[in-house]
Formats: sequence, C-alpha cells, structure tokens
Amino acid sequence: MVTLRKVKKSDRKYFAIWWNDKALRKVTSGRPEKIGDKEIDRYFLSLLQNKKDRHYIISVDNRVIGHQALRQNKNGWSAIDIIIGKKSDQGKGYGSKAIKQLIKKANKLGIKKIYLTVRPNNFKAINTYKKCGFYKVGIKRYPQNPYMSKLIRMNLKEK
Repeated sequence: MVTLRKVKKSDRKYFAIWWNDKALRKVTSGRPEKIGDKEIDRYFLSLLQNKKDRHYIISVDNRVIGHQALRQNKNGWSAIDIIIGKKSDQGKGYGSKAIKQLIKKANKLGIKKIYLTVRPNNFKAINTYKKCGFYKVGIKRYPQNPYMSKLIRMNLKEK
C-alpha cells in the first residue's frame, strides 16, 4: 500500500541518496556533478522550515521509496514535484497512487489549480502524469539554467 507522511529530520539520508543518484539527477535537476553534504544540509533544512509548501515521504508497505511536494505558487496555482528514488520501484504504479493521494489532500485544502513541470525526454513520467489527469499546456524555457533550459508544463484537468 502506498502512503504519504510528512517529511521529518531523519529523512535527510534518503534525500542524500536520491540527490546523488546520477540517473535520477539526469531526469530531475539535470546537474551532472554530485551534490555535497553542505548543500544537501542547506536545502534539506530549508525544506523542513518552509511553512507554505508541503513535503511528503512516499512509502510502500512502510518502506521509503520517494518524495513528493506540493508547492504554493503565484496566482492560486500549486505545483507538484515527485521523485521515486530507486529504479526498481519505478514503473509499478506507485507514483500514480502517490500523486492521486496528493491531489486529494490538495483538494481538501481548497487547492484546485495544480500543475507540474517535466523534462521533455522523461517519457515515463509524462505518461504517469497523463494517467493522473494532467495535460500538456506548453513549454517553459529557462535559458539562464544550463541544466534545465526547457520543461513541459502540464496542468491538472479541473473536475
């Protein structure tokens, strides 16, 4: 069973593993180099202290497999981020189930306008997002970012 729980201090170890997995970085941040402990500590602390965003650990049968966030943005929109940490846990429907749970949580909070961004070559993720009710809106360009110069924006269909 897929469950979500709030991120806690002891979860830092998972983030260190995920953020230093070369294949995972390729489809997320795009950074080619490893991320140092100080940077991990700084980012993880900011994640824990952030009061407006919601961060969750994804577990399957009490085994941690990933991270998911619901980030509040401008104009009433909120963004979803998700990482399934191990390749062996990908492609099993866990991500879809976690996203659907997060959407339910968002709706209970009154959040209706949800979007996400994804790399154009992350075909597995794009298919997962479509299954969860997202559709392609367009391309977002970030010319100043050498690691992610182009992302697909997908919005959640309103009910």
